[in-house]
Order: sequence, then structure tokens, then C-alpha cells
Amino acid sequence: VQLVESGGGLVQPGGSLRLSCAASGFTFSSYDMRWHRQAPGKDRELVASISRFGGLPNYADSVKGRFTMSRDNVKSTVYLEMNSLKSEDTAVYYCNARGIFRNDYWGQGTQVTISS
Repeated sequence: VQLVESGGGLVQPGGSLRLSCAASGFTFSSYDMRWHRQAPGKDRELVASISRFGGLPNYADSVKGRFTMSRDNVKSTVYLEMNSLKSEDTAVYYCNARGIFRNDYWGQGTQVTISS
């Protein structure tokens, strides 16, 4: 099982980034997918999630209206489009797959830094 995040980096406030998470080794379409983030000294936070059935994603209030999550079951990939980035969005972003028995897979994380 692998979840490989990419797309992180350093951007200025107000900028945009698109994170990707490529999955392999399990039946991607059978898993709910989530993006979490963890800033230094803070607990891990659930940022966005999308059901294995598709439909509208759910977002944390802190990112609602700025972040968009999507999934491509053909490519076994989830995306997180992040716009109007703020310094408080600085964190390591993790991809998470959750099965129907609440079994979890995690990626290694990708660093997102918002700074001028």
C-alpha cells in the first residue's frame, strides 16, 4: 500500500498550490479519502474529505471557500486545490485513506509553507 503526496512547496500569501496523492496497493474506489494537515506544535487537523461514493467533499471551516478536494478513481488519485493561501495554512499535509472498517492508510506528507 502506498499513498504518495506531491505538490507542496513555498508560496507567497494569496498564492495557490495543488496537492496530489497517488494511491496504489489497495482498492482505491472503496475508500473514503481525506486530507489532513499538521502545523508545528499543533494537533493534526482534518482539512477535507470525500466519500468513496464521490459526491460533495466536506471541508474544515478554516479552508471552506478556498480549498477544493477532488478524486479520480481511474487514476487512483486525490487532489487538493488550495487558493488564497494564508500563513496559517503552513503545515505538513497528509493524505489518508479510510476503509469501511476504519482501517487507515497514510502518506508520508508534503510540506506547504506560506511566506513572503
